[in-house]
Amino acid sequence: MGPRFTFTTALWNTESMNAWVFVSMPADQSEDIRELTDGLRVGFGSQRVRVAINDSRWATSIFPESATGRFVLPVKKAIRQAEGIDVGDTATVTVELVL
Repeated sequence: MGPRFTFTTALWNTESMNAWVFVSMPADQSEDIRELTDGLRVGFGSQRVRVAINDSRWATSIFPESATGRFVLPVKKAIRQAEGIDVGDTATVTVELVL
């Protein structure tokens, strides 16, 4: 198992990417991930992770957001429906790095 990070945050999207819903990782955790994965990240600076929100678990990638320096995590529709969450709702998320 890789390092784990747990945080609570609101789900968001942007007009230009309406089909995509994200959560942003806290700045301090994003910096820790950046240090732990230096030289390991792949396309677009992405990092493979395992994620848990309530009872849902899945594998995906997190991506660095240039405007804030934080990593963002896409939350697919099937997960949002299974957990009864959507844009503006708050969720507790656990991210485990796949190193």
